[in-house]
Amino acid sequence: MELSTRQERIVERLKHDGSVEVDALARELCVTTQTIRRDLAFLCSNGLASRTHGGARRLISSVSLGYEERRLENSAGKKAIGTLAAGLIPNGSSVILNIGTTTEQVASALSLHRDLTVISNNINVIHILRHSRAKALVLIGGTVRPSDGAIVGDDAVEHISRFKADFAVIGASALDEDGAALDFDPREVAVARAILKNARTRILVADVSKFERTASIRICNVEGLNFVVMDKPPPRAFRQVLADAGTALILPEPHASQTEAGSAA
Repeated sequence: MELSTRQERIVERLKHDGSVEVDALARELCVTTQTIRRDLAFLCSNGLASRTHGGARRLISSVSLGYEERRLENSAGKKAIGTLAAGLIPNGSSVILNIGTTTEQVASALSLHRDLTVISNNINVIHILRHSRAKALVLIGGTVRPSDGAIVGDDAVEHISRFKADFAVIGASALDEDGAALDFDPREVAVARAILKNARTRILVADVSKFERTASIRICNVEGLNFVVMDKPPPRAFRQVLADAGTALILPEPHASQTEAGSAA
């Protein structure tokens, strides 16, 4: 793929600003809006951007982002998601959480709950809750991934199968508008699937930026979930899939009135 000088400048603008607008680019580059639209269409078709109304935004691959960097992304939105998800989990429950910066926010919000049994393959979750009023903290056994503290592999999957929790809370690296929750690492996906399989109520937590990202391995479809908790309304197509599946979409105020999903399965 060979880019023109103008297209290279657009890519640099996307890297710097995260998004671009057709009219502003046309003025900046002294070309017509039709020319910019053709450039954006070319960049999007080659996986370098994602179209938005009136422009485009950078298409991010979570693989290229370090775990600490992901922690800093949309921290306010993730905190709001954590609070909402924790509100679905009563005192005295058992809950399994997987690896992820958003599930860590759920753990933080659960720190004032009482008598929880918390099971996780996320070392960070156990660390967050070590001074809480939890009844028990269970760290899943297996191979530790140094980059983020995730415990993955066949041993972790087998360990999870020993439990039947009241709630599962999982994150995902990417979401598709067709209702798929996706990730990159097959070992991590296997753990997430085991967590969902061994819980009575299944919750997905994700901010809307996950629709800007791509991943190749399916964790699950929303039909297998009871709740999806997000920081902002997702694309209309995704909301329709949720409604068709009877999966509840939970949003913070003032977005909550915009939900179109049905009641929890």
